[in-house]
Amino acid sequence: MDSKVSNNISRTMEFLEEQFEHSEYMRNNPADKRYRWEHTMRVAHIGRQIAQGDDLDEEILVIGCLLHDLSYVDTFYSEDDWLNHGRRAAELARPFLETLELNAEQIDEICYGIAIHVDDHADFPGERTPLAVSIGDCDNIDRFDVYRIIEALKRQGFLDLPYEEQVEYVAKVLERLKKYKGIEMATKTGTRLWVERISFQIQFFEKLEAQLKSSVFSSIPL
Repeated sequence: MDSKVSNNISRTMEFLEEQFEHSEYMRNNPADKRYRWEHTMRVAHIGRQIAQGDDLDEEILVIGCLLHDLSYVDTFYSEDDWLNHGRRAAELARPFLETLELNAEQIDEICYGIAIHVDDHADFPGERTPLAVSIGDCDNIDRFDVYRIIEALKRQGFLDLPYEEQVEYVAKVLERLKKYKGIEMATKTGTRLWVERISFQIQFFEKLEAQLKSSVFSSIPL
């Protein structure tokens, strides 16, 4: 990576950190601030892996990943606010991107990728290039990695659920994961990373399901 690329990414990191620091929502919700920052860094690392694996523009994809959730500095008041957060993030990102050493086509590709990463829709025209689509792919790959298992179980209050509800929850998760495994990302590297993570989650929840089933005496063969 040359000095120009490093400078653009460094400036993006500085901008993102400044936006987080000046966000009233982030100040009032430090746990969310920490999660959003760490999630964003993980997504950027995945973007670097995909760019290197599929010969995409590493700088452009990493910058898009760093800015994909920029709109979380706002306060979401409704489900529509969340649904629109990709389009809002693109809107917030564009003026900053125009200060970087990027051309108009690169800026448009980043903004389009950010805009479509939630529900596959943008409020301006653009091209679904492998790089643009990969911004959302990187986000989804992180959403199905190890950290999300911990987060999901905690949010569900899994350890406090009655046994029958634990079994039902795990079965539903496995059913959903097995459907997701066949989804293809925009790149070969993205698909490989996706399958690796979904496969790990399936293995984890299958082991959890087996352990739950062995937690009752009636399951012991006599």
